[in-house]
Amino acid sequence: MRAMQVMIGAVLVVAIGCGGGTGHETRVAAEPVRAAVARAERETVAQRVELPGTVEADRQSAVSSRVMATVTAVHVTAGDRVAAGQLLLEIDPQTAQGQEAQARGALAQAQAAFALAERNYERFKVLTAKGAASELELDLARMQYEQARGAVEQAGGAVAAASSVARESRVVAPFAGRVSARLAEVGDLAAPGRPLVIVESALGRRLVLAVPERLKVAGRLAVGTEVPVRVDALADRGELKGRVVEVAPGADPASHTFRVEVQLPTGDVPSGVAGRAWIAVGDRAAVTVPRTSVLARGGLSMVVIRDGEGRARTRAVTVGPMLSGERVEVLSGLVGGEDVLLGLAVPPVDGAPVEEVRP
Repeated sequence: MRAMQVMIGAVLVVAIGCGGGTGHETRVAAEPVRAAVARAERETVAQRVELPGTVEADRQSAVSSRVMATVTAVHVTAGDRVAAGQLLLEIDPQTAQGQEAQARGALAQAQAAFALAERNYERFKVLTAKGAASELELDLARMQYEQARGAVEQAGGAVAAASSVARESRVVAPFAGRVSARLAEVGDLAAPGRPLVIVESALGRRLVLAVPERLKVAGRLAVGTEVPVRVDALADRGELKGRVVEVAPGADPASHTFRVEVQLPTGDVPSGVAGRAWIAVGDRAAVTVPRTSVLARGGLSMVVIRDGEGRARTRAVTVGPMLSGERVEVLSGLVGGEDVLLGLAVPPVDGAPVEEVRP
């Protein structure tokens, strides 16, 4: 009995698998795809090298003072806009004023000595003319006169220098711009050469690049050359056109790179942010398609091609940079010569017939 049940079950399974010709067809014809068609072209494009860089202001000054004294007041903070000559901070002026007073005292003494030497020289000229003094005495009087006059000039220079240092007790902005950093606080000791405030120009930005020596020696860059650039802080603006404004004549001995500054076409970007530039170093063959043929889904890039039977086939591709004329380089997935569909919103059913729409 058990064997009979097994046999009946096997017969039922075979009957169901065969279907007996009574099943319904599940294959449904795909809807045609109507789209414009373009050709994936093989063309020669510029070979470009990407170089990272940092955005800097056109003008930047680390403001310091020649006065060595205590900072008594700071009037700005980072981010403040300043005008040329605006007071940034103050340093205790007593030391500088004392040095100026000493210089002025020395000048007064030198002027008094000069006045005496001048009168004495005039007397000896008269006495020598009358034969009452020798030529040697006249020469000595003339020497003392010249020495006294030189001492006055020297003391006057010391006064000018001391006055200049004394004026630096009030540290002012060298040009109109923005404070990028405040490096001193009240009570700090200011010293010659120590930066106190960093001021940068509010407008004008440059992308500073470190260009490998092989590109510079090959003459790929020169002042006035236009290069495509991209600033990460301005990603929504896409690729911009920069212009080379400065090229260092010598390479950095440590990195063997040349400093190249590229003027950006916009100034509304903070300094210190990252950017990139592309330098053309030759030509190469590439496969390109219209930008509207590329579909982005789930982090993948795809194009839909029309095969030899006129049916739609979706292919995953690797897309390169945007080229001129609204075409995109395809790094992998196409070999060139394929017919690609344009303007699709979603990938069609694989194998769907293609109805070409003429422009």
